[in-house]
Amino acid sequence: MSDHIDTIPVNLINGQATSLAAYRGKVLLVVNVASACGLTPQYEGLEKLYEDKQAEGLVVLGFPANEFGAQEPGSNEEIADFCSSKFSVQFPLFEKIVVKGPGQHPLYQQLVKQQPQAQEKPGSDFRAKLAGYGITQDKPDDVLWNFEKFLISKDGRVVGRFAPDTTADDAILRDAIERELRA
Repeated sequence: MSDHIDTIPVNLINGQATSLAAYRGKVLLVVNVASACGLTPQYEGLEKLYEDKQAEGLVVLGFPANEFGAQEPGSNEEIADFCSSKFSVQFPLFEKIVVKGPGQHPLYQQLVKQQPQAQEKPGSDFRAKLAGYGITQDKPDDVLWNFEKFLISKDGRVVGRFAPDTTADDAILRDAIERELRA
């Protein structure tokens, strides 16, 4: 398999085949999303971030996944309706995929390979919080939960990975995005 993530086939939420090559030259924030998660309100901040930074070259990409507490049970159509009606999401959404474990989508295989560890926001230990609920990862590089974020540079390299509780307005994420937009 190629290490170039922008050549990996993905489908938009409406079923249209594409790849991340459609966003070449942009800074990308890839997020595994879910509609029934305690973190679901992050859609609002992600949409605001997209609206604020789109003109500068940032694209937020949402990949629904159901691996964490079955918190994304809906069909692609139901997910699209939810995101549109509840959060007015305009950023690109893709078909539901598997982001960890058996059947892991090739995109997430590459994201994790290129950035095996999520950066925690200061004062947080999301992995420990999950462990407190009896939730552990099979592999140390597994995606922790819904709303984990991967930052991809204009030249297609994974340059950051952020824990699920890092919100769109957290300085750690905003600073990394600004750095990549200026690069």
